[in-house]
Amino acid sequence: MGDPRSDESPVAGTESGRATGSRFHDGANEAMVEASADGIVAVDERGIIRLANPAAEALFSRPTGDLVGSAFGAPTVIHQTSEIDLIRPDGSARVVEMRVTGTTLQGEYIYVAALRDVTRRKQAEQDLEVALEHQTTVVAVAAHELRTPVAAIKLLAHQLRDRRAALSEEQATEIIDQIAARVDLLQALMQKLLAASRIDAKDTRVPSEPVRVLEALLEQLAEFDEKAQEVSLSCAPELVVVVDRQDLSEMLTNYLENAFTHGRPPVEVRVTERAGWVEVRVCDRGPGVPSTFVPRLFERFSREARARREIEGTGLGLWIVRELTRAIGGDAWYEPNDAGGACFCLRLPGGTRASAT
Repeated sequence: MGDPRSDESPVAGTESGRATGSRFHDGANEAMVEASADGIVAVDERGIIRLANPAAEALFSRPTGDLVGSAFGAPTVIHQTSEIDLIRPDGSARVVEMRVTGTTLQGEYIYVAALRDVTRRKQAEQDLEVALEHQTTVVAVAAHELRTPVAAIKLLAHQLRDRRAALSEEQATEIIDQIAARVDLLQALMQKLLAASRIDAKDTRVPSEPVRVLEALLEQLAEFDEKAQEVSLSCAPELVVVVDRQDLSEMLTNYLENAFTHGRPPVEVRVTERAGWVEVRVCDRGPGVPSTFVPRLFERFSREARARREIEGTGLGLWIVRELTRAIGGDAWYEPNDAGGACFCLRLPGGTRASAT
C-alpha cells in the first residue's frame, strides 16, 4: 500500500482535516468501532481517511492523528473482499484482508474498510503448501527409489526358489548376499525418508544429552562391516557433544555413507575441539565435488549429474545433516581435501569433557 500520506489533502467539514474527523460523534458507533478487533478506517470519495480506530492505528503502526487526513492508497470497492500488502513505516510488511461497505457520515457518503491482519494465516497456508509439495516429492522419490531394489529382490528370490536344486552352495550364497545388500539399501532409504518426514513435521526432538563422539563413531562404523577397515579415526576419547543421540547417528551415518559411495579410500575422520564447538571432518580421496555444484550440495533432492547416472540415491542425506545440525545451532559444510578428494564437516555444540576411562 506504501505510504498512505503521499497524496495528503484536507478533509471536507473539518478545520485541519485531522482531529475533528478522527472519531465518530455517534456514541454507539464509536463504542463499536473502538472495540473492534479489526482495523476500521472510513475513507471519503477522494480517498482520504476520515477516521480510524485504535486497531487500525496498531495495524498501520501510525498514530490515529497521522492516519486521519492522509490518503488511504488502496481502491475501495463496495462489497468486495480483497487482500492488500501493507508496508509499515519501519519497512515491515503485513498481509491485510480488506472488506469494504458504504455508509453516510454527517451527510457525506463514505467507504468503511474493515482491515484484518492475516499475515500469520497466509504464512501458515504457504508453509502448508510447501509441506504438501515436499510430501508429494518425497512420495515420488520413494516410489522411484524403492522400485529398483524391490524389483531386484523379487528377481533374486525367484531365482533362488525356481533354481534351488540346480544352484551350487556358492551360487545360492551369492544370491542371498545380493538380497541382503538390497535389503540394506532399502533400510537406508527408509531411514532417510523417515528423517526427512520428521524434519518436515518439525517434531519435538528428544532433549539433547552429552554424547561421546568417539563412542558414536565406533557404533556407526560397526554398521559398515568391512568398509570400516578403510577408515582411520583421530578423536580424543573424552570429546563430548550436546545433541540428540539419534540425530548424531543420522549425521555420522550419512557422512560415512557419502564417503564410501562417492569417494575413495582411505577415509579419514578427524574430530577437533575449538572455542566450545566440536568439529568433525569426514574426508576421502575421491574425485571431490565439482566447484559449480558446491552451492547446491546440501539442497534437498540435489544430486550431481554424474552421481545421478552412476549411483542410486535420493539426494536427501546431506540435506538431512545440515537441517539437523542447524536445528541445534551448529552447521554442516563442504571443503576440498588438501590431499585430494572431499571433506564433509560438522560443527556441533561441545559439552564438558568426559573423564577418560
